[in-house]
Amino acid sequence: MSASTIPTSTNGRLSAVRRLPPPLAALLLAIALFLIGGILAPGFANSTQAINIIRLAAFLGIIAAGQTLVIISGGEGIDLSAGAVVTLGAILTYRVTDGSDAMILPALLFVLMVGAGIGLVNGVGISLLKMPPLVMTLGMAGVVTGLIYFVTRGELIGDTPPAMGRLLSQALIGPVPGVIVLWLIFGVGMWLLLERTTFGKHLFAIGINRTAARLSGVRVTRTVTLTYVLSGALAAFGGFVLLGFTQTVFLNLGQPFLFPSIAAVVVGGTVLAGGKGSYWGTMAGALVLQVIDSLLGALQVEEAYQLMILGGILLLLLTMYGRQRSVRQ
Repeated sequence: MSASTIPTSTNGRLSAVRRLPPPLAALLLAIALFLIGGILAPGFANSTQAINIIRLAAFLGIIAAGQTLVIISGGEGIDLSAGAVVTLGAILTYRVTDGSDAMILPALLFVLMVGAGIGLVNGVGISLLKMPPLVMTLGMAGVVTGLIYFVTRGELIGDTPPAMGRLLSQALIGPVPGVIVLWLIFGVGMWLLLERTTFGKHLFAIGINRTAARLSGVRVTRTVTLTYVLSGALAAFGGFVLLGFTQTVFLNLGQPFLFPSIAAVVVGGTVLAGGKGSYWGTMAGALVLQVIDSLLGALQVEEAYQLMILGGILLLLLTMYGRQRSVRQ
């Protein structure tokens, strides 16, 4: 059957699907996968599991926030230092608080400053020294990992404040854990940053075309640098929040979140070529990945195969990225 003979009603449904906003499409995909999981693994699709999936997705979503900004900025931007900064943020929080609730706020401020400082180095290297983002952030990941070993000397000293565990892990509103409430508030903050500030408008402009943005009066160098500063601070904040869930730290705590954080951004509709995307999409993308991960766990799929599936998803996304680049060019 040729395209011209396809019924009008079918064409209408296909057009409606194409017109779905990417965040909504990703959210519907997460729901569909969750319901399918109930068929493949009886007992999977229940309210308790749904809340648990959203809770786990919240940590990935928060960590992926900085990655969202960097990818929207374009210029081949991906922050490969995010995983190491997450680990450093958690370790510094663990050490500075040393189990004291009174030290939570000072530790948070310190962690944000350290993360922002690392992001500043990334931003300066990329925007002023013109180093490729992948090279710069990969090198910085090595530096941060070395810094972690230098700070800890291989010995993780400290403790997690009890209040962090209570706030993030326990139910806050009905059966909803505090981390989900925090994630929603955080999402509103990211939406305001991207859609209601001059920085957000400039970020999308340089993601579409940096030359045109510069000619329009956008300070591209400053915007790119600030983007990486925010990425570093948000990754460190992700480590701070993650500590409240894990209650302990180890030397590669954040590394497993690196590639999923990139995948969550792209699954949510943010274009790897830059200039188009939203944090709502990243939140939905994190839900999709967490549903897949939870379903594979429920089906007792070996970890090696889970990693292969994630790698396949990333390869598919990179293939789509290649097509996006050719369209842009």
